Amino acid sequence: MIAKLTGHVDSLGEDCAVVDVSGVGYLAFCSSRTLGELNPGDAVSLLIETHVREDHIHLYGFMEEGERNWFKLLTTVQGVGAKVALAILSILPVHDLANAIAAGDRAAVTRAPGVGPKLAARVISELKDKAGAAALGAGAGNAAASSASSSGAMPDAISALVNLGYGASEAHAALARAASGLKSKPGESGPSVEVLIRAGLSELGSKEHAR
Repeated sequence: MIAKLTGHVDSLGEDCAVVDVSGVGYLAFCSSRTLGELNPGDAVSLLIETHVREDHIHLYGFMEEGERNWFKLLTTVQGVGAKVALAILSILPVHDLANAIAAGDRAAVTRAPGVGPKLAARVISELKDKAGAAALGAGAGNAAASSASSSGAMPDAISALVNLGYGASEAHAALARAASGLKSKPGESGPSVEVLIRAGLSELGSKEHAR
């Protein structure tokens, strides 16, 4: 099995790259985000996921471990093949994908070609538990962030922000960032819904002001 290719970019296609490794050209299918970081002639090191089938051997290339991990997760969902997984990763960076799944944002996932509402719902349903920790990122290690997620305060706060007009994945990302900076009071299992909403609105306001 090929797990990594290190060489030079020989050429780029619409959905693939040819990597020259000591005179041998390896064709690797990639997301548009990965292809956007490659230029012919550049030195490159691609992480590879190898798929062996009866009629072919396909290589899928990734610049980052996180993207490869999400590719493998996505392809465990029934109906999501390698092509659809790359399409999703082309539309959503891994952090945004984790937020969209954790927040149950089907609209964000259906932006990918070949992904309808039913498939998006299946992706969210099957990967939501795994996406929650990934979306929180560094904040998941914070006691307030993790307890807010597990206590049910996070979903309620997300729902409140969505009702105020924010997107589900945008609200989840803002609350995850905000929760990582909050401290629980003694005797509390985590920040309350009201505290999370205020912190989330402050985070969203800061982001909009930065624009």
